[in-house]
Amino acid sequence: MRARRGKILLFCALLGAFVFVSRLLPPGALTLDNLQAQHQTLLLYCQQAPLQSAVLFFIFYVLIAALSLPGAAVLTLLGGALFGLWPGIILVSFASTLGATLAMLVSRYLLRDWVQRRFSRPMRTVNEGVSRDGAFYLFALRLVPLFPFFMVNLLAGVTALSLGRYWWVSQLGMLPGAIVYLNAGHQLGQISSLRDILSPGVVFAFTLLGLLPLITRWLFARFSRTSP
Repeated sequence: MRARRGKILLFCALLGAFVFVSRLLPPGALTLDNLQAQHQTLLLYCQQAPLQSAVLFFIFYVLIAALSLPGAAVLTLLGGALFGLWPGIILVSFASTLGATLAMLVSRYLLRDWVQRRFSRPMRTVNEGVSRDGAFYLFALRLVPLFPFFMVNLLAGVTALSLGRYWWVSQLGMLPGAIVYLNAGHQLGQISSLRDILSPGVVFAFTLLGLLPLITRWLFARFSRTSP
């Protein structure tokens, strides 16, 4: 009963936070057009209060990622435009990983017990696979830009993937994409669409990079079975 009450309270708190942040942001706030229009104003504020700006940006990014609200890609662009590449990498890398980890923990607390009981037989197989190859699959999913990050958080939460492994693999896997967006932030005024950043060639390269560990592991296992 206490656990159920805690889950209800957490769900209500999340719903309240979701509504609060959604109402706090005016419609279209986290769009490329709006950030381009507000770029100079935000840049001036960052120059006047750099530390405060970095802290506020970090907290806001964590909230957006943890609540699975759209806009993380645009915020990453803004991070590059306001703070530069290397400070932006530090802010975005840790903020995105912290937000994703919080979302995963919420999914784990609210859903994992129910999912494990309801689908006990298939989840047993999933857990075995996660314990063996979970880091490789997570790394691949983080690198492929076509797979929604909030779905990765949700799915990882209902598995037996350890928190530490989830953190470092997520941070490593999201880093290349973040660098691409942060670097593009230097030309924020010249970008007409987010599609201009992730060209088909970049997406293909990220996909290959994400699949490489899985392919290597599969080839190694196959070679080990066939070798005398």
